Amino acid sequence: MAESYIVYGTRGSGSVPIEAALHLAGLPYRLVQPDPTESPDSGDIRAAEMDRINPMGQVPAVVLPGGELMTESAAILIHIADSHPAARLSPPLGDPRRPAFLRWMAFVASQIYGLVWVRDDPSRLAVDKAHEAVIMERTAERRQFCWRVMDAQVTPGHYLLGDDLTVLDLYVTVISTWGPGRARFRDAAPGLAEVVVRVDADPRLRTLWAERLG
Repeated sequence: MAESYIVYGTRGSGSVPIEAALHLAGLPYRLVQPDPTESPDSGDIRAAEMDRINPMGQVPAVVLPGGELMTESAAILIHIADSHPAARLSPPLGDPRRPAFLRWMAFVASQIYGLVWVRDDPSRLAVDKAHEAVIMERTAERRQFCWRVMDAQVTPGHYLLGDDLTVLDLYVTVISTWGPGRARFRDAAPGLAEVVVRVDADPRLRTLWAERLG
């Protein structure tokens, strides 16, 4: 049996598309869930230990079968997909879809996912509670704007890049559940939303989505 990946992640977080990619590729992995509350029994590891694993104090983090640590969700997804081409989770080098794949993986990571640090705790930047509400609404508007930009420039097939499901589809499916939520995502990006509905309903992922996204 192949050596397992170790995935540090939490329900609903950026670890979920990684878990989905490993599942689709048939790769064994062990999930380790950090405990953000420091309650003795609510997580697999304490928050202080997670900080040692990833000094950014964030999930996901993945230990590869060879022992190397990776962070940054887009990089992890691309690495898994490229390392297991038989799973067809990324367009290979030389494929005409490859530039778009890399472009939109980076776009989602930097422009949309990148707002997580602020939205998870707006007091990091806000001067008071009223300012926190402004930050939350303006970052929600920014996410909608970015989804609209992507929707206007992607012409999906059955999936975002054509007939093959890629890690980009998994990435967008999970991140579209984050605030301001799926309803506003659908309003901003109806073309992307049609693909997300298909990925939501993929029978191979139904159990994982139910357990890890709800």
